[in-house]
Order: sequence, then structure tokens, then C-alpha cells
Amino acid sequence: QVRLVESGGGLVQAGGSLRLSCAASGRTFSRAAMGWFRQAPGKEREFVAVITRDGGSTYYADSVTGRFTISRDNAKNTVYLQMNSLKPDDTAVYYCAGRENYSGTYYLKRHDYYNTWGQGTQVTVSS
Repeated sequence: QVRLVESGGGLVQAGGSLRLSCAASGRTFSRAAMGWFRQAPGKEREFVAVITRDGGSTYYADSVTGRFTISRDNAKNTVYLQMNSLKPDDTAVYYCAGRENYSGTYYLKRHDYYNTWGQGTQVTVSS
């Protein structure tokens, strides 16, 4: 099973950028779709972005489209989330998640579809 460790969070001013990384251990990373989700205090966990196992397809939440970019390097077992033009509303704990053995992309925006999660990394955007 894939194990995930996020890094790269921090405090940034509105309009700034951060790049999150999620390092995976295990030999099945290249077979997993990888997603980023976030959870702000008092709110439910929400979908941010997902990338398919071969990196051929990516999907984004409307709130981050055009500002965030998800990518992966299967040789390094790592998935990234480049976040630009950050807003205070982006403040949350960001989690990466993996789903192996998926078929199709229909459920990849649902957090309950993922079977492996990292511990999360805090992103705080000040106004």
C-alpha cells in the first residue's frame, strides 16, 4: 500500500505562491490516481485537484482553476500542487490522497473514494 507524506505548506501573503509536495512510498504509486483535498476549520473536506496514474488527465475544482496546477513525477514517486495567486480563502490543511485500482475518473473528485491519505500540511494565506 502507498504511504504519503506532504510538505511545502506555510504562511504566505495573498497573491503569493507555494508548491506542495507529496512523497509516496511503496511500489504501486504509478498505478494510483493522486488527488489533493483541503479542509478549513469548521468546513468539510473538499476536492482541489486530481491527476490520473499516467499524468495524462487532470481535474480541478472551479475555485482553483487557472491558479493551481497538479503534476506528478512517477520516477520520484512524488505528486505536486503548484499554487499561485493565493487567496485567504485558500487557507486550509491540504491533504494528498491516493487511489489504486480505479476504473474511470467519475469518482475521483470524491474524498471517500480514496484509500490512502497523508497527514496534511497547513497552508495559511494572510490578507
